[in-house]
Amino acid sequence: MKGPALPQARGPLSAGVIATLLERGPLSSPAADVDPLGEDLQLALYLTYELHYRGFDGVSEDWEWDPDLLRVRGEMERVFLATLRDKTAGGQDVAGELENLLVEPVDGEGLSYHLRDGGERRQVREYVAHRSIYHLKEADPHAWVIPRLQGRSKAALVAVEFDEFGGGRAERMHAQLFADLMEELELDPSYGAYLNIAPAEMLAVVNMMSMFGLHRSLRGAMVGHFAAAEITTPPSARRIDQGLRRLGVGPRGTLFYTEHIEADAVHEQVLRHDVIGDLLEREPYLTRDVVFGIQATDWLEGRFGEHVLGRWRSGRTSLLGPLPGRTEVR
Repeated sequence: MKGPALPQARGPLSAGVIATLLERGPLSSPAADVDPLGEDLQLALYLTYELHYRGFDGVSEDWEWDPDLLRVRGEMERVFLATLRDKTAGGQDVAGELENLLVEPVDGEGLSYHLRDGGERRQVREYVAHRSIYHLKEADPHAWVIPRLQGRSKAALVAVEFDEFGGGRAERMHAQLFADLMEELELDPSYGAYLNIAPAEMLAVVNMMSMFGLHRSLRGAMVGHFAAAEITTPPSARRIDQGLRRLGVGPRGTLFYTEHIEADAVHEQVLRHDVIGDLLEREPYLTRDVVFGIQATDWLEGRFGEHVLGRWRSGRTSLLGPLPGRTEVR
């Protein structure tokens, strides 16, 4: 299976990882003053995680478990994780955190509201290019947590994942529905096509999922993240669907979001009661981790939304460069 091309480096750390993967240079550890949320570290971390998914064109599959690369990844993970813990309040009120996510403001001003009410076609295309970094491998990071669960929580999470993967039908997999949307918007649906211009704000969201999924010690955080994502998706998907229809996107393009309006509303209940409920009955000491996963998801998604809207309001692209074939104002 051929992976995407390696992107351009964004600093010495990502340059070192790329050189190592191409066997052209030594691997260096993160500098003490590296920005945990910056372009360089987030790209370097993404590159090491992607070795567990589809890898990269021209990169040996043997790098996936290279001890030196895992050591450097561990150093990056520690600073990233510490930053997320510092940015979140913590606590043990799982029910309260989930209820807060269900509250919809009367006069919403977030990204999905903008796309519904006045988003331009070029902005929708940018948004979809951003999200392709995750949605073309949708539900893959969450599959890592399956062997870390037991009993009802495992069975329920697998049921949710079964839906995410199209109920056994390849053409209904959510990743495929997103690729269909990309084609309708004249975007490249190839896996990783927009990695080179996806900013750290987007990479951090995906890196969080991979980090939570790949560490058994963070299984509670992954379950909390998954529940938060499923709770917030239906209302935002409804708004984005309305925005796409306003712009004349047809059913093949809107199916990804209409599918999520209904499916994720059901998934939310399953995750709250069957996955989280059973997990915390078995392992009540994971309560703080579940809360952390919910809060970290909310914080990183909010940060991403602020970045995108801030760029658009100032007349600039929210990506690191123009979409191929389009003229964008930076």
